[in-house]
Amino acid sequence: MSSNIVWHETTISKSERQEKKGHKSCILWFTGLSGSGKSTLANAVEAALIQRNVHSYVLDGDNVRHGLNKGLGFTEEDRKENIRRIGEVSKLFVDAGVITLTAFISPFREDRDQVRALVEKGEFIEIFVNASLETCESRDPKGLYEKARAGIIPNFTGISSPYEQPENPELTIETDKLSIEESVAKVIQYLETKEII
Repeated sequence: MSSNIVWHETTISKSERQEKKGHKSCILWFTGLSGSGKSTLANAVEAALIQRNVHSYVLDGDNVRHGLNKGLGFTEEDRKENIRRIGEVSKLFVDAGVITLTAFISPFREDRDQVRALVEKGEFIEIFVNASLETCESRDPKGLYEKARAGIIPNFTGISSPYEQPENPELTIETDKLSIEESVAKVIQYLETKEII
């Protein structure tokens, strides 16, 4: 980094933005295997938040790879860079007073912990979207597990690349046992309990 780059303080603070919006901001970090329901749940939670006039935005793993993270592959190094960039973008959204929902496999604990360290205590809410590998494979909405099992897709999380489950997530949502409505309710209840909304 150039020594000529200096952080410029903004005129409006995060707390002022939050006060104007009428709620706090945070990162809802949905992590889990492909097919566990991360994107479905993140989008359903955002719909519930919008109904309450809560400013929110979903950053989805596949969508981000079409732009900001275009060109990154799925090696361990690229996966780490993918999450690092998303963490930095999410931090900016939190500063803007927006509840940011991120749907990323984010298989490595260390990477998730690094994102947690970017924001203030209580602003990173790790949500383990937990469904068995068998359930995820049976859903296989994109046909990825079949390709991974056939050796067409290398470094596929849960098959040829590890997934490190969260050890102490703020929330665990078992999407193979709960309906989408029940899952959304758990997230909303958490946000209310913590007085974020």
